[in-house]
Amino acid sequence: MTSGGEVVVALDVGGTGMKCALVRPDGTVVHAERHATGAARGPESVVGTILDVAEGLAGKARADGLTPLACGIAVPGVVDEARGVAVWSANVGFRDVPLRELAEARLGLPAALGHDVRVGGLAEARLGAGRDARHVLFVAIGTGIAAAHVVDGSAATGAHGAAGEIGHILVRPDGPRCGCGRPGCLEAMASASAIGRRYTELAGTSATAAEVAGRAAAGEELAGRVWREAVEALADGLATGQALFDVDTMVIGGGLAQAGPGLLDPLRAALRERLTFHREPRLVAAALGDEAGCLGAALLALDTRS
Repeated sequence: MTSGGEVVVALDVGGTGMKCALVRPDGTVVHAERHATGAARGPESVVGTILDVAEGLAGKARADGLTPLACGIAVPGVVDEARGVAVWSANVGFRDVPLRELAEARLGLPAALGHDVRVGGLAEARLGAGRDARHVLFVAIGTGIAAAHVVDGSAATGAHGAAGEIGHILVRPDGPRCGCGRPGCLEAMASASAIGRRYTELAGTSATAAEVAGRAAAGEELAGRVWREAVEALADGLATGQALFDVDTMVIGGGLAQAGPGLLDPLRAALRERLTFHREPRLVAAALGDEAGCLGAALLALDTRS
């Protein structure tokens, strides 16, 4: 039995799995669960799973003597946070799904819907590596690359819910074609999938970005070249980000950040070389790991109460 108090229901929905939790207003996780998203079953089934899990968490809270205040849900893709609609998502299949309204109807609680990277940035800015800064750019580098610009604890969404797509800054006009259809995007040069793909093309044997990082650190020439190319492209993207946003802290998250100093040290040096009159931001690794999205969803839910 958990001691009494107030909590919010938080869900971070990914293409393969959902990270879910009951979170106190101070950010403490009192209960956590993981569930399969089951995206192959289609978007209607995914919505059903999200609502079932959220309802189950609210029930678990009440059974443990806790009071659920609100529900926060983070999803990938294009999200209209003002309307609470999942506009589009390639990996989950959403098309104009009114998730906030559906959650409020099922749970009888206020609900909030957010973009997975933006809520991750929100959590890192308020609770994680950027908590001492007013202006934070959170950059998630994994299968793709996306960012969240957080000012005074609030993440910009953009006019159409698509703010932060730093992965689609053009960095190499003659580079490989991006999944968006245009050649030379940052994501096509420096995401984890792009690094693995580039090494595989040159070496003739497959490798993940983590393996490329390890081989580069061990002194393998080809891996070092691929890693340097990615770091240079990333530095170009971050320099553009700094020119646009003038932040004091850049928080690097996502799978690629697990390379630690092997990524951050050369990236910091390459970024410094590219800055002229712009102030150099503090460049740090994310602190919350894969809990960031769930904590950010909780923060969105708490914000519905303020």
